[in-house]
Amino acid sequence: MKILVLNGPNINILGIREPEIYGRQSYKDLLKLISEHAEEKGVTVEFYQSNHEGDLVDAIQKAYFDGIDGIVFNPAAYTHTSVAIADAAKGVGIPTVEVHISEVSEREAFRQVSYIRDVAVKTICGHGLDGYNEAVDFLIYYIGEKNEG
Repeated sequence: MKILVLNGPNINILGIREPEIYGRQSYKDLLKLISEHAEEKGVTVEFYQSNHEGDLVDAIQKAYFDGIDGIVFNPAAYTHTSVAIADAAKGVGIPTVEVHISEVSEREAFRQVSYIRDVAVKTICGHGLDGYNEAVDFLIYYIGEKNEG
């Protein structure tokens, strides 16, 4: 099973940006955490991060042609603004789990809007970096069930 872990703007500066909200662990720490977990589960993970909307759309489309089975996706600020990203995710039909490090429902009103939520198979918010591994685990289960059914 191949999973793409896709991250939007400013995730590359984890540990620097608002550590009281996002924690002190770095983006490199996040990649290590997910890589180790995926290896234990026998899953191949690929990582991509961009601060640019079109690059994220391209990565979603590329995932389809690369035979990616599932996407763990933190669109970050584009969660609240990007119809293009939601359309790309819907268009390729790859099971996608929306992940947010913070509990967005307890933050500013604009952060409570999610364009990706309607096309995601699950949303995980407020579980810190562990939410990414929860998303990997869910995709393993979800894709396994889908393939059996």
